[in-house]
Amino acid sequence: MPRNQFQRMIFALLTVIVTVHAYVFYSLYVVNGPTFMEITGEGSVLKAINAMGGVSMFGKMMPIWAIILIEFVCAYTLEVVMGSPCSFKLASKVFDPRSTNPVIFETAIICATVGLMCPAMSFIAAFMYYPYYAGFNFLTLLANWLKLVCFNFPFAFFTQLFFIQPLIRTVFKFLFRKDIKKREEQNV
Repeated sequence: MPRNQFQRMIFALLTVIVTVHAYVFYSLYVVNGPTFMEITGEGSVLKAINAMGGVSMFGKMMPIWAIILIEFVCAYTLEVVMGSPCSFKLASKVFDPRSTNPVIFETAIICATVGLMCPAMSFIAAFMYYPYYAGFNFLTLLANWLKLVCFNFPFAFFTQLFFIQPLIRTVFKFLFRKDIKKREEQNV
């Protein structure tokens, strides 16, 4: 859908903005929320996080906004450098973009992106959220990474396929409607 580098960067930016917020919410509230509430005795996840003084990242307690900012930078960099270019190439190896139904081709790109980004971002998260207070062990890092992939992959697949990418494509079409209309008129 994006036709030039500027549009690709905007598409990646929109995707990462929505995705990082979704994953931080999923990780803090759905996956870890009950544990946070049990540890602190608080009745809500947000109160539990505040009672703990934030979320542990790199062995230090950080506020949620810092977590979102750090994850955003990592995800955007990874998406621009690896996710978008490699997922298009992988989808193009299976389907010809010129003759394949656009919905099928976009679905293949989404699946390839999830297949690349989920393990990569889960590894980065395993490193960032590693329990450094217990000392560092490479096997523990790998175990944490595998656990995160198992938690994140189903969430990533279904949210990207059925919620995030349709939303981002709609927003993108709205933002670049003049360019898209001009391109469609040239193709007629």
